[in-house]
Amino acid sequence: MHAKKQPNEMFLTRALERILADKEIKKAHHSQLKKACEVALEDIKNDVATRGSEQSQSSALPAPKAQSNFIEADRYFLPFELACQSKCPRIVITALDCLQKLIAYGQLTGNAEDNTAPGKRLIDRIVEVMCGCFHGPQTDEGVQLQIIKALLTVVTANTCEIHEGTVLLCVRTCYNIYLASKNLVNQTTAKATLTQMLNVIFTRMENQAVLDTRQREAEQRQLQAAEQAAANTNSNATVNGANEAQDEVDSRDDQKSKEVDENNTTQNSETTAEDSEDTEKASDSEANQSGTETDKASDKETNSTSDKETENASDKEANNTSDKDTQKASDKESTPEKDVVADNPENTQQIVASILEGIVQQVTGAPKAAVVEENGDSQESAGAFAHILQKDAFLVFRSLCKLSMKPLPDGPADPKSHELRSKVLSLQLLLSILQNAGPVFRTNEMFINAIKQYLCVALSKNGVSSVTNVFELSLAIFLTLLSNFKQHLKMQIEVFFKEIFLYILETPSSSFEHKWMVIQALTRICADAQCVVDIYVNYDCDLSLANIYERLVADLSKIAQGRQAIELGATLTQEKSMRVKGLECLVSMLKCMVEWSKDLYVNPHSQSNLGHENRSSAESDTDSGKGSTMTSYSSSNSLNSTGSANNMSASTPTVDTPEQFEVLKQQKEIWETGIDMFRKKPKKGLQYLQEHGLLGPSPDDIAEFFHMDDRLDKVAIGDFLGENEKFNMEVMYSYIDQLNFANVNFVPALRAFLAGFRLPGEAQKIDRLMEKFAARYCECNPNNGVFASADAAYVLAYSVIMLTTDLHSAQVKHKMTKEQYIKMNRGINDSRDLPYEYLSAIYDEISDNEIKMKATAQVKPGKPTASLTTEKQRRVHYNMEMEHMAQAAKALIESVSHVQCNFTSAHHLEHVRPMFKMSWTPFMAAFSVGLQDCDDPNIASLCLDGIRCAIRIACIFHMELERDAYVQALSRFTLLTATSPITEMKAKNIDTIKTLISVAHTDGNYLGKSWHEILKCISQLELAQLIGTGVKPRFIGGSHSVDHEVVVSDGRATLSRSRLDTKTMQHLQESMGETSSQSVVVAVDRIFTCSVKLDGDAIVEFVKALCAVSMDELASLSHPRMFSLQKIVEISYYNMGRIRLQWSRIWQIIGDHFNKVGCNPNEDIAFFAVDSLRQLSMKFLEKGEFANFHFQKDFLRPFEYMMKKNRSPTIRDMVVRCVAQMVNSQAANIKSGWKNIFSVFHLAAADHDEAIVELAFQTTGKIISTVFERYFAAVIDSFQDAVKCLSEFACNAAFPDTSMEAIRLIRTCAKYVAEKPQMFKEYGGDHEQVMNVSDLDRVWVRGWFPVLFELSCIINRCKLDVRTRGLTVMFEIMKTHGDAYEQNWWRDLFRIIFRIFDNMKLPELREEPDLVGDGSHKDSLAFPCSTKTEWMTTTCNHALYAIVDVFTQFYDILWPILLQELYDQLRWCVQQDNEQLARSGTNCLENLVICNGHKFSDDVWDKTCNCISTIFQATIPHSLLTWSQESRHEDSILSGENDTDEQPDTKSLSSQLSNCSLEPRGILTSHDSLSDIRSEHKIPRNKVTSNTIFSSMLIKCVVQLELIQTIDNIVFFPATSRREDAETLAAAQAEFQDSPTGDIESQQKEDQGMYQFMNSTQLFQLLDCLVESHTFAKAFNANHEQRNLLWKAGFRGKVKPNLMKQETQSLACTLRILFRMYNDDQRHDCWLQVQQKLIRVGKETLEYFLTLQSDSHRDAWSNILLLFFTKIVKLPDDRFRAHASCYYNLVCDIILHDLKAELRSAIRRFFTRVSSVWQITADVH
Repeated sequence: MHAKKQPNEMFLTRALERILADKEIKKAHHSQLKKACEVALEDIKNDVATRGSEQSQSSALPAPKAQSNFIEADRYFLPFELACQSKCPRIVITALDCLQKLIAYGQLTGNAEDNTAPGKRLIDRIVEVMCGCFHGPQTDEGVQLQIIKALLTVVTANTCEIHEGTVLLCVRTCYNIYLASKNLVNQTTAKATLTQMLNVIFTRMENQAVLDTRQREAEQRQLQAAEQAAANTNSNATVNGANEAQDEVDSRDDQKSKEVDENNTTQNSETTAEDSEDTEKASDSEANQSGTETDKASDKETNSTSDKETENASDKEANNTSDKDTQKASDKESTPEKDVVADNPENTQQIVASILEGIVQQVTGAPKAAVVEENGDSQESAGAFAHILQKDAFLVFRSLCKLSMKPLPDGPADPKSHELRSKVLSLQLLLSILQNAGPVFRTNEMFINAIKQYLCVALSKNGVSSVTNVFELSLAIFLTLLSNFKQHLKMQIEVFFKEIFLYILETPSSSFEHKWMVIQALTRICADAQCVVDIYVNYDCDLSLANIYERLVADLSKIAQGRQAIELGATLTQEKSMRVKGLECLVSMLKCMVEWSKDLYVNPHSQSNLGHENRSSAESDTDSGKGSTMTSYSSSNSLNSTGSANNMSASTPTVDTPEQFEVLKQQKEIWETGIDMFRKKPKKGLQYLQEHGLLGPSPDDIAEFFHMDDRLDKVAIGDFLGENEKFNMEVMYSYIDQLNFANVNFVPALRAFLAGFRLPGEAQKIDRLMEKFAARYCECNPNNGVFASADAAYVLAYSVIMLTTDLHSAQVKHKMTKEQYIKMNRGINDSRDLPYEYLSAIYDEISDNEIKMKATAQVKPGKPTASLTTEKQRRVHYNMEMEHMAQAAKALIESVSHVQCNFTSAHHLEHVRPMFKMSWTPFMAAFSVGLQDCDDPNIASLCLDGIRCAIRIACIFHMELERDAYVQALSRFTLLTATSPITEMKAKNIDTIKTLISVAHTDGNYLGKSWHEILKCISQLELAQLIGTGVKPRFIGGSHSVDHEVVVSDGRATLSRSRLDTKTMQHLQESMGETSSQSVVVAVDRIFTCSVKLDGDAIVEFVKALCAVSMDELASLSHPRMFSLQKIVEISYYNMGRIRLQWSRIWQIIGDHFNKVGCNPNEDIAFFAVDSLRQLSMKFLEKGEFANFHFQKDFLRPFEYMMKKNRSPTIRDMVVRCVAQMVNSQAANIKSGWKNIFSVFHLAAADHDEAIVELAFQTTGKIISTVFERYFAAVIDSFQDAVKCLSEFACNAAFPDTSMEAIRLIRTCAKYVAEKPQMFKEYGGDHEQVMNVSDLDRVWVRGWFPVLFELSCIINRCKLDVRTRGLTVMFEIMKTHGDAYEQNWWRDLFRIIFRIFDNMKLPELREEPDLVGDGSHKDSLAFPCSTKTEWMTTTCNHALYAIVDVFTQFYDILWPILLQELYDQLRWCVQQDNEQLARSGTNCLENLVICNGHKFSDDVWDKTCNCISTIFQATIPHSLLTWSQESRHEDSILSGENDTDEQPDTKSLSSQLSNCSLEPRGILTSHDSLSDIRSEHKIPRNKVTSNTIFSSMLIKCVVQLELIQTIDNIVFFPATSRREDAETLAAAQAEFQDSPTGDIESQQKEDQGMYQFMNSTQLFQLLDCLVESHTFAKAFNANHEQRNLLWKAGFRGKVKPNLMKQETQSLACTLRILFRMYNDDQRHDCWLQVQQKLIRVGKETLEYFLTLQSDSHRDAWSNILLLFFTKIVKLPDDRFRAHASCYYNLVCDIILHDLKAELRSAIRRFFTRVSSVWQITADVH
């Protein structure tokens, strides 16, 4: 040998030499070993010598230059095999060590075929030899350790491969060494080695899948590149493209090392059942062998050196060593001693670490062979797997699952027992596999099925273990499954939750350790948002699954409230820790919901609603939802379920639609309600489900429902099916008919039938069920050859039921024997017996297996009975429950192991809303109880954090009810609004206050109406701060005593009656002092300063709440506070920069609040409100306003409201001064605000305070004189308001000088209208009255109309001097500017004018009431008598005459549109029971016609004559002839005579123009002296004034006289008739006195009357009126009886009443008109008609004169006869002849009377003319 040898030569020679050197080799039984070693050494030497000539240096083994070198090394395995089979530990150790090193350095691969066993490789025999060195617990400890090292090397080496059974053998051997070894180092090393092996096995599987994926992708890219290159004509480009594609594949290999092999996950998914069974059988045999050897080893072992502490340490070491693959280690071997290990456990960890590090270093340092090619060669053996490595991993995983299922021995668990240690180890290894599972393991169908069929079943057993360690590992495995495999295990997870873990939480008998571990696991689950939402979506929203989320929340809520079922004897610390954990879980769930829905949350501090100039650059946000409390909701202990969400390729993904799940949840609630109702009353439950459309009405539907839904109560189903009602029986028949018993034996068929319900107790019900079952069974099996008829089946079924009850009921002591059973069934088969064997088999089957219902969730036991008083009894009871739980869980797991159920991985944010809506009440209960009952700061902090999260969720999803409830709860725990004394405030209450402030700051955009609770607390917080700073309570509460306890009640602080000493008060101030800390004060201020960052809706709700709180503060009559009012002012400043739409909504609320506060009875508060409003207004007005906007108008409206509602002189004065200041300083910026300003001054104008009126008027005058001049365009919108304001000043009777000046200013306003009409035309306001108004008409509507209308108001309302001035100015304006008025303007104007007479239409007040300051009576729509009298004698006359003047001036434009209205108005005036008004009306009518008659057309004359005729008809006092004593009491009938006449349309302007608000006022009739009537009619005035009937009669008589005079004046011009009468009388007298008369005729002037403009018809119409009036007067005068009656009734004068003047004047006017027409040549066509009328009138006149008895009466008629004869005498001869012939005899009769000289002279002339015409006498000449 040379000095330097190769490693393989060195290992081989040294090992063989050491074996030969051992003293044991000399023994006879080692002779074969010795010979083999010698032969091997000799072969090695010969090998070296043979190749010595070819090599420059010698070595024990040839250099590994070729594959043949490794194969040659394999030849020397025989001596090592024999060495391992020897019983000498030293020899075995030496052999194993050499084999381990050869394999580690790649010198021994074992890939050659094993000569001793064809079909197997050498490496498999090598592993078997290594494992055979372990013989159980008696195996030498050094050998054990060397076996572990060698097996780990084999498994981890890259130069050799082992698969299937060999891998299982390695794992099983290490597993047995761990269980059997007494050495702690060996145990720990074995455990760590197992972990390392499993890691390598499963890692290789995953890596292989990655390599396969890369290879396929590379091949695909090369193919694509080749196809692209082929399309290219350039061959060089083709080659380059292929090379580039290959380079790209190589460069991306490292990046794709973690990709999942998608193809492998789906490959072989359709594996047949036979293939699976073959695979399982092969692995089962190996696993069984492993288990057998393990059991044997366990039986032989008697002692164990491990304890719990050491085991834990070894667990940690195993985990540590698995991660040290790259560390360097020495080859030094060390064999630990037992005493060292026992004395120092830390040495154990160091030793194990050094051993494993050495092995790993050797393996990783060895050269790597081409594993890929070798693996590729073995792919054919993979069977149903994509690769042989997957099968290896599957077999190992399944074996571990089966090992974990092995039961533990009865009795208390011994931690050192092999069974328990085996179970724990298997669970730990399974946990390691699951935690490190890669994509292949997570998605491959075989592994998923293995988890379902093996692991889940194992968990169902171990999950109820009373051993803490086993239970804890089971929980850890469940968490891992939930995190990584939940998409495949939907049904299994439901069982674990429902049947095990939540049940442990709920049952009162479970141990504290179990509850604690469950809640620890739940802590991790609840901290994973994806997991929490997935649980809700997949279980609570699934119609057939349990409500896991709802139940979980309810259980945690009970635990958090301290109502959980803690075991007997649990300490207070344990109870508290459970409570804290429950709260942590609830808070984590809420944090998960917040985290899940965070994208919907809008941080109010991330944006501002103000412009850039209003943002504060120094403002920072420290608590805006991004801080430590609300940002990171993930926990370091939470599940990482994101990985599982991405591995959905193996299952069909379900669409994540929140609306669909919400509908399902609603349906599920209906189902559950119906099922619960069915349990209590089946019919009602079915009816409920049918009403909601979830269940059909037919028996088939209900029967199918019974079959399909396992949630139904089985007892209720049995009772329902057994009822003897038609519908129930139909359902029962359908239920049984839906079962298929074809080719099924009788007992299995009966089992299937009875599995779905519990048989009812009544025999009749059982009978009906069994009868139908027998019929159905025979129907399905017509040729069974057993039953002769269905009766036999029916009896047998009944007997089987009885047998089951007899054999398996604990109440039956004497059980039925088989012979008794067979005897009981004799003769049932149509009088024959059933076969003995048949009945015997039935008996045996029932005896062995009771007929039971199919496995479902068992009914949860309630609270433990009172007998469970000891720990032992409780544990026994708990173990029984666990056993039942395990059985039910296993049955359910097995039943769902093959169920394919889609798992929905939730993504949508909207899922949180229904989750929270369903569970918010348990959350609320837990947090409320926690805050109320416990003072622990940790619990309080958790509760507050939970409430804050709940508020965030409710806010995000706009859940008002839930949000308000949580905010109210939070505010209640601040104690600021509670009824309890403030002295009870603790640290948790201070924290609650801070939390409430934080909520307000971060969630302000969503709080809505909850702002009221928050701001209410902040208001009371300010009160608490006053207490904390030492302010005396008497300034806060209602008492002046300091020694009282402060209590906050109903939002206001009060003081309790109990006395407080100084110490208590000091403590109170200390506790309150915390509320005054800088952090709290600053946080509160930030709520208001940051209000600018709230959105539009939020700021509105914020302002509403703040105003409401402010009203509560001010409601205290004794000590109101203005904290919130000040804050309102502040936020108004802050938010004034918002967009106008938002600001308008804000100010609508704030302005209304200022309205109320400004009218507060406390002047200090009102003064503060006015002053604050002034400051805000000044700032607001500085911004200015564009045209046609009305923001200023809305802003300044509170001033107007305060002025209107507040009667305090101080406040009113303050308001006026504030507005005056705004006018003086901001006139240039005011636009729409002028309306409010004039409105304020309008209200001030009616005040009695001189200072207020004076200041307001001065400011108004300045506006009219100065502002109008400079800014008229801005004020034009408020022009009519200004005029209305001046009108109000004018109507204030207390200040006449102001009134006169106001009228002057109104005239100034008229001047502005006249000078600037263009501005009115261009102005287009948005008021209703100008929306459709033309530009020209705007001058009238906006300019002239307000001026003239307000002047009419002044006329109607003010005293004489003021209204006279107003009337004068009004008509001056009309006359001055009327030329510019349009026709339609005049129409409106005359409606204004006619308003003056509206007062006349109101009733009369007999007693004069008190008048208000402006001289108008506002409590009654009536005028006092004295006022009306003054009105009629002054204003009315003035107005009437002025109207006629205006009409005359503008007649050409007015008559077409207003003449008829004017006539109607005049006619109405004349018809009133008022003498003065009647006189004025007739006079005005006369003036109108006389002045304008020459312009009248025929149509106008017709209207005029009709008007006169109508007046005549309406004013004839017919009641004079009909009045009687009996009708005296019917005053209303006579006085209302005028109501039947045609009335003119005299509606006031107020009823026709809706934009004007007029106060209806009127003037009553007055009773002036009727001097003419008294002098001429002889009616005593003083006798009739007391009688309204007589008064009305008298007025009508006056009107008749006035009308007669009016007609005379119109036709002949005023004074013409009087002059003619005088001339006639003078002529008669002259003739009587023989005076010359010729000059008299010549002195008559030309006629100036309207006669020439009137046609004959019109004159005849007037004549008819005169004749009618004359006839009436004559009839009355002739009715002496009626005159006597009237005289006696009150007309008691010197003479009886008469109508002498009416009688004579009407006749005189008639005669003048007739004679004028008779002598008019132009009316020649009507002479005949005139002559007829004249003759008739003349005859009647003479005849009536002859009948007169009274001298006075005849004297009155003397002038009539004088006129008549004078006119007759002047007629031409032919006409005279016609008349004289008619009158002659009458005239002769007249001579008989005593006549006046003038009349006798006239008659003489008549006779003289007669003689001349008829030539009776000779002509003198």
